[in-house]
Amino acid sequence: MNKRILTLLFTLAPMFTFASESTTEKIDSIFKDYTGWFVNAIFYEIPFSENFKIPWVLIVLVGGAVYFTLYFKFINFVGFKTAIQVVRGKYEDIEKHGVDTLYGDQTPGGDIFETIRDDSAEGEVSHFQALTAALSATVGLGNIAGVAVALSIGGPGATFWMILAGLLGMASKFAECTLGVKYRDVDEDGVVYGGPMYYLTKGLKEKGAGKLGKILAVLFAVFVIGGSFGGGNMFQANQAAAQFTKLFDLTGPNAGLYFGLVMAVLVAIVIIGGIKRIASVTEKVVPFMAGIYVLAAIIILFANFTLIDDAFGLIFEGAFSGLGIAGGLIGVMIQGIRRGAFSNEAGVGSAAIAHSAVRTKYPASEGIVALLEPFVDTVVICTMTALVIIITNFDGQFMEYGVPIKEGVELTAVAFDSVIPHFSIVLTIAVILFAFSTMISWSYYGMQGWKFLFGKGKITDLVYKILFLFFVVVGASISLGAVIDFSDAMIFAMVVPNIIGVVMLSPVIKKELSKYMNAINKKEEAIEDGAIDVTEHM
Repeated sequence: MNKRILTLLFTLAPMFTFASESTTEKIDSIFKDYTGWFVNAIFYEIPFSENFKIPWVLIVLVGGAVYFTLYFKFINFVGFKTAIQVVRGKYEDIEKHGVDTLYGDQTPGGDIFETIRDDSAEGEVSHFQALTAALSATVGLGNIAGVAVALSIGGPGATFWMILAGLLGMASKFAECTLGVKYRDVDEDGVVYGGPMYYLTKGLKEKGAGKLGKILAVLFAVFVIGGSFGGGNMFQANQAAAQFTKLFDLTGPNAGLYFGLVMAVLVAIVIIGGIKRIASVTEKVVPFMAGIYVLAAIIILFANFTLIDDAFGLIFEGAFSGLGIAGGLIGVMIQGIRRGAFSNEAGVGSAAIAHSAVRTKYPASEGIVALLEPFVDTVVICTMTALVIIITNFDGQFMEYGVPIKEGVELTAVAFDSVIPHFSIVLTIAVILFAFSTMISWSYYGMQGWKFLFGKGKITDLVYKILFLFFVVVGASISLGAVIDFSDAMIFAMVVPNIIGVVMLSPVIKKELSKYMNAINKKEEAIEDGAIDVTEHM
């Protein structure tokens, strides 16, 4: 493995010479000229009136979330308790062997558990590992910087709509991740290939729309590759490098380059091992970094607990008034919903790639686990960031609502530092860890799209990983505004083929949900009847 990492780095070395300021300007100019139309198309705002404009991609995201919430009878709420139980492993036995094998016919002549052949579930990672791998791609700079930007434009009321977007997005995550497991490919070595590319081709073919499925799958694969290089890589590396060099006052011309090289080495060590190693890292890093960040937020909220009810008062008042805020009530709604939807990526389809690698016989089991993702990302972490900023900014010490800001991380750091001196150091570490975990997860997403288009082979893998590591260094070294804008647009372009496919395959998802809930009920009935000692089968 060490030889493979060295090969990647030596291959990258000659490319670093291109990371110069003049080259940056040229690339930025070229991208702006040739891809500006695409960026404008993806983020085009539909004008309903002079002061009422909504990005069409936001309408698709939220519209899909509302549809899935209603179609699956509020699974985002009624399935929450089950999701916690699944992550804790309560139903691991039936997911591994099948409910009929363990809790079926127990009469003489039936299968005896100890003598049946091993028919274990396919997959590479556990429910918890799949969840953290997906969370590592969504929990990141958006939770720290994006919330501050949303509040600066939409005021405290944006928080309400952000939470609503997170709650609705839980249904979208359930739907797409169930399909990710349902239609995944598993090769002879047990390696899993999954995501929208596969359920768009296989699922829509079953529906008699094979040609449409292929077109949508290819589009999605192209978009996810572009997104993995840009928003999932260069942007993360760039922001992490900026925070690191600013904190330690590293002003040298090569400071970003050196940071990028170190980051590339760390990323290479992880992504060489595939989803198993990515999952093993994220299951440790994500809870750790999210835990530190949330703990600091709790400390600040506890120190100002008398102001929490006032903060929520501002949130609810601002959510339905929008007085004095850019865009009024509509502006508040758009900022909150946009932040929530874009932060947790529900409906984008990216998370279905990570969740598809889970070990289970029941696709809906992972869909139920996946609905926890927007809750953790948006409802918990984003809301805590918002509360800290609102409480520490009651007297307008560092931000005037309605006046847009650009440096969201700095504003959040000021808010935390006002109660916990020098917390900006910890926040910088959190930013770097968030960026790192996001990059390794998006490398897996992009790799899956790359393999779908160009085949599954060692050379194919190597080419993609070389390109990905190259962009880590580029992102940390230089500023590529237009390139990153284009790449971010590709991430949200993924929404179109994904939502079309998931809506068309909704009946399949409902059948899988019914199948899994029936399996759970069958196990519970067997335990209640006392016919089975469940500990024998765990």
